[in-house]
Amino acid sequence: MKGQFEIFLAAPPGLESVIEAEARANGFAVRGPQPGGVALTGGWRDVIRANLELRCPTRVLARIGTFTAMALGQLEMNAAKLDWPALLRPDIPVRVEATLARSKMSHRGAAADRLAKVIHERTGAPIGSDGVSIRLRVERDKATVSVDTSGEPLHRRGHKVAVGKAPLRETLAASFLRQCGYGGKEPVIDPMCGSGTFLIEAAEMACGLQPGRARSFDVERLALFEPQDLEAARRPPGLMPDVAIRGYDRDTGAVQMAMSNIERAGLSSICQVAHQAVSDLARPDGPPGLIMVNPPYGARIGEAKRLYGLYGALGRVLTERFSGWRVGLVTSDGSLARSTKLPFRPTDAPVPHGSLRITLYQTGPLP
Repeated sequence: MKGQFEIFLAAPPGLESVIEAEARANGFAVRGPQPGGVALTGGWRDVIRANLELRCPTRVLARIGTFTAMALGQLEMNAAKLDWPALLRPDIPVRVEATLARSKMSHRGAAADRLAKVIHERTGAPIGSDGVSIRLRVERDKATVSVDTSGEPLHRRGHKVAVGKAPLRETLAASFLRQCGYGGKEPVIDPMCGSGTFLIEAAEMACGLQPGRARSFDVERLALFEPQDLEAARRPPGLMPDVAIRGYDRDTGAVQMAMSNIERAGLSSICQVAHQAVSDLARPDGPPGLIMVNPPYGARIGEAKRLYGLYGALGRVLTERFSGWRVGLVTSDGSLARSTKLPFRPTDAPVPHGSLRITLYQTGPLP
């Protein structure tokens, strides 16, 4: 399993182009977008670097084998030809998940069991519900076997502990910042910062910090993992840039959460957070930048009037005080976005986020 193979960067549907652009900007050999992600060509060092450096994917899958599988016996026979002892350790548990699409095999549980049987017989690794994830997908009788090299989803950066009721995932926040053209060179304000997700992602981008620097990955639990490859891929922190990243919230608990998360991420010198209502938002000195905000949405019955008032107040403040600034607003409710009366551009398709589908609304520089 040495040399070059296909690496798949998984993503929520609708964000493939964002992840493709990020991967190209980071020097990966991009094959192109596919439904649910982006394919690369690379080796295990590229797998490590993708986990460590890329902000927008949800997982990094290494595609370790493809073969024909029209029946369970053929699946077992061809899967046994893969070099499992080179990939998996006998002391690390393995779990197997299977997906069948337009396949002559009809029972995904049976397919997963056959692959698990092969893996256990070849490596001695225990099979269970926890451990390194091996994924089998059979589509039109072509089987693709992948190993999830990330483990915990990549939005779990490792330094954000305090969260609110409906936190935006870090991978989504990074994707939306990129879609808004943010490259770390301009100020960012989040007037409803919650637990500080946009602030932390923007500050890390400005500082050139690797998003995976504070966590581990399942690639480290593979038999072929070389610790020196991970150490070689790590970048030391650079100098803090002269860029203002500011967050506000009228909820004192949210402000405390954001400050705690920012401190844990080592970004206190670049991020400022304060207790403040939207109506008190003031334009800072200096060049214009980006307003990035994820206001409340998904209101319970009786809360709609309050939310329309909140969005309307936000729109008025930004229109009156932030000429030249761009706005990125995330919500699941288009009528709430329109109630700001901001000059939003046409939107892309909504993106899944838990049980909701959320949309990024963007403006150009405000008049």
